[in-house]
Amino acid sequence: MKHKWIPVIFLITSILLLSACSKKTPKEETPEPETKAPEQTEQSSDNSPAYHFPLTGLGTDVEPNQRAVAVTINNHPDARPQTGLSQADIVYELLAEGNVTRFLAVFQSEKPENIGPVRSARPFFIEIAQGYKGLFIAHGYSPDAENILASGAIDHLNGMKYDGTLFKRSSDRKAPHNSYITFENIEKGAEDNNFSMTGPPASMDFYKEDELESINGNGTEQIKVVYGNSSQFTAEYRYDSQSSQYSRFSDGEQTVEYKTVEPVLVKNLLVIETEHKVLDSAGRRSIDLQSGGKAYLFQNGIMKELEWKSVDGRILPYENDQPAKLVSGKTWVNVVPSLDDVSFELK
Repeated sequence: MKHKWIPVIFLITSILLLSACSKKTPKEETPEPETKAPEQTEQSSDNSPAYHFPLTGLGTDVEPNQRAVAVTINNHPDARPQTGLSQADIVYELLAEGNVTRFLAVFQSEKPENIGPVRSARPFFIEIAQGYKGLFIAHGYSPDAENILASGAIDHLNGMKYDGTLFKRSSDRKAPHNSYITFENIEKGAEDNNFSMTGPPASMDFYKEDELESINGNGTEQIKVVYGNSSQFTAEYRYDSQSSQYSRFSDGEQTVEYKTVEPVLVKNLLVIETEHKVLDSAGRRSIDLQSGGKAYLFQNGIMKELEWKSVDGRILPYENDQPAKLVSGKTWVNVVPSLDDVSFELK
């Protein structure tokens, strides 16, 4: 009997062992739950923004598909302070008739509620706007500018056609220093004329955050750009090391927003030298924005001597024949007949 039970006991033991193994096997072979987040989640958990505005380099979580809008803005003393300049991505200052300057403000990353005072077009303002494939806004025009606009060379809205409708006159200033346009009316005018408001300009080159320490050159904290003999059109920029930005002044008065008194702050100041020619007895000018030449670039309290080039219609700084990078933020470009009109003290 003893020998008969041994095979039975062995058989029962084997069955129990096999049963135990069969219970453990699924647990051991079942893979652990996937802990890695989906690719989209990984990207969204990254602190870096999904996109960057093409003209400021600043981050945004929404793809910046909007078209650039370029507005000619009055800089006569009777037109100061202006409205909307602090929200422009890039502002150009150029001579019009005499030694009076005007601005071309390029908006893409922000839509100011109101912009102005809007002033009349000149060919060089149109040329700059074309470089950004922008919608061009002005109130009035010189004869040459009128011919360019009439040719259909650029989508545009002009106060000569829309005075009192898209363009409104303020009651607290006298013409021609009181024409304004809201961004809502810019978009309405574009829709009425079947102008597209999408299609961003090509991106500028910007430093990454960890590259800012590599900016080298001569330290300077105060820059003066003189237009003519009158101090009324002398632009001054003062650097604040705390904010790493430049404040702007005209004739000693800080450039601020008319209603809010918010200061205009600049990350990059580019001053370019190019040929100016007076064309007629009215003092209208041609300004060469194609040939390139000498320039100063001011950023992070540092000045560099370099060159500027026209690339696809845009004025860009070049260093050692390579595009010079900008610091992310707002840029101002002063166009002068000679760099002798620019003064600064090196630290």
